[in-house]
Parts: sequence; C-alpha cells; structure tokens
Amino acid sequence: MSPRPNPLDGFSIDPAAISYVGEGLQRPECILAERDGSLWSADARGGVVHIRPDGTQELITQTASRGFAEAADEEARFVSGTLPNGLAFARNGDVLISNFGTDRLEVMTRSGETSVLVDTIDGQAIGKVNFVLRDRRDRVWLTISTRTTNWMRAMSPNVRDGYVALYDGGRLRIVADGFAFTNEIRLDANEKWLYVAETCACRVTRLRVQPDGSLTDREIFGPSNHGAFIDGIAFDAHGNLWGTHVMVDRVFAITPEGDLRILLDDDRGSKAGKALMAAFARDEVTPELMLACGGTIAPWFASISFGGADLRTAYIGSLRGSRIPFFRSPVAGLPMAHWHDR
Repeated sequence: MSPRPNPLDGFSIDPAAISYVGEGLQRPECILAERDGSLWSADARGGVVHIRPDGTQELITQTASRGFAEAADEEARFVSGTLPNGLAFARNGDVLISNFGTDRLEVMTRSGETSVLVDTIDGQAIGKVNFVLRDRRDRVWLTISTRTTNWMRAMSPNVRDGYVALYDGGRLRIVADGFAFTNEIRLDANEKWLYVAETCACRVTRLRVQPDGSLTDREIFGPSNHGAFIDGIAFDAHGNLWGTHVMVDRVFAITPEGDLRILLDDDRGSKAGKALMAAFARDEVTPELMLACGGTIAPWFASISFGGADLRTAYIGSLRGSRIPFFRSPVAGLPMAHWHDR
C-alpha cells in the first residue's frame, strides 16, 4: 500500500498571491485565528490587536505602552518594555500572553483586564518567556528561551539555558531543559509528541508526552541543522510541520518523513543573511548583523498560523512588520485546542 500523497507535493508560495490584513501593527509576532474569522495579533503596545472579520481592528491593552515605538534605538526596541509574544486562548476565551519583555505569563480578558498568572519558578525569575500553548486537557505549556535578560546576547551556538515548563493545577514546573533558545512549541494531532523549535540549534526537537506531562525520548525531527534560525512552527492536517526561518525570512515545512521543503524564500541568499549565519557559526553575532536582515514581505518572519473557515488560510507573523501577510494553503491546518471551544 503506497503512502497517501502529500498535499505539499509541487507546492510553493507565490509572493504575487500573498495578501495582507491589518495595519499599523507593532511586532505582530503571534497570530491566533477563530472560527468566526477573527484574528488576534500580539502587539508591542502591551496587548493584542483584534482584527474582526470585516477588517476593522481594535487595540486591546490594559495600559497602552509606547515603549516599542519610541525606543531610543533598534536594539532597545526588541529587548525592553512590555513585549507580548506568544498567545493562546484559555477555554473561557481569555488571552494567555507570554510576555517577552516583562518575563511572565499573563492572562488578559477580551476587554483588557490583565493579571499575572505566574512570574517565578522554584522561587526564581522565570527568564525570557517566549511562547504559550494550551492542550486539550487545559494544561498550559510554556517556553523560556533563555535566562539571559538581553536575549540578543543569547543568540549563540554555545548557550543552552532554555527550557519548557508546564503549568498544571496552579503549579509551574520544568519538564525539559538544556535547549538552545527555546521558541515555539506544538503538539501533534494526538498530543503524543511535543515539538520544540530550538532557534540557536537551527533545528526542531521533539519529546514524547507522558500522561503526567513529563517529557521523554528526546530526539531531533527533520534536519539536524537548517542553517537558519527557526522561530515559529505549526502542523497541518496531513502531519507536515510548517515553520519560519526568522531574519532570513523563509517559510518551510518538514514532512512526516522528516524531509525539509522551502516553500517561500524572501531572503534569496542575501549578503546580510549569509553574513549573519557566518558570524553565528563563529559565535560573533551582533544586533547590527541581525537588524541588517529581513525581506520585503514582513521582515523577520516569526510564526505561521492557520485560519479561515476551512483552516486553509495561512498567516505569517513577524517581528518587524506592521501588517499580516496571508496566502491559501493546499492543506488545512491542524485545529488548535481552542478551535472547538464554545
């Protein structure tokens, strides 16, 4: 019996077919889609932007912050102040926010009332909280990229202080550590494996999820080195793991068999991209080298999210864009835990 054909066979993303939604966004790193067509985008003004199905949008934040827009320099813009990063919906519709600036997991109602869910672990500061993911059992998974305050200084092949934590029953505990800049995480369709984007290892790692939330059988999924920094990941319904190469601005997919496919390349072998990765190999990355990179579609691709009624509209989150690119996928995305919430 031959394997079922992969919907990505022969597919690439045509830049001319990319459309955009939203305007004036600040650091739209993570995007959540709802069944009604709404989009929720993280925003550096200290909250989220709700983009309604008709295209109108509203910034929802408890206390508006202008720190990102008015930062003294480009480096400060990305390492200080409130920086909502990863988003997830709680079952009641509240927004869970992993705040990369305040180093804490926050929960915000849809009208803006915000509280801190957790900001310490074992009596210590958490570190750079990057991404948050809710599973079907209402457990909350959290990634901490690094314990280094200025994350740009942790962009090194030799720093392995990232970890994955699980918030369950009101308690946060570390379930896996020693990652090279832990970024986005995703669970497969059966929630049997947790997939981890290791930005500074330039690879995806996966771990088997045990009933109590502990993680075992750690292994590399796909290539051991993409030759680029991996930021966001998301599954489609076929089992392909989509992702982004940040700063060199590519969209990729890893097939269930572990093969890497580049679906969109907005860097096209630029000198800046090559210089960045060469410097990284020497452990000589600087903010200036990073900031010199970025394509034209939405600089610093950061995430992939599936939405639309059929889950076949794919959205690209970014760190330096002000709107959200989207395109049609040949395959539906894997529904997230909130997709069937009432």
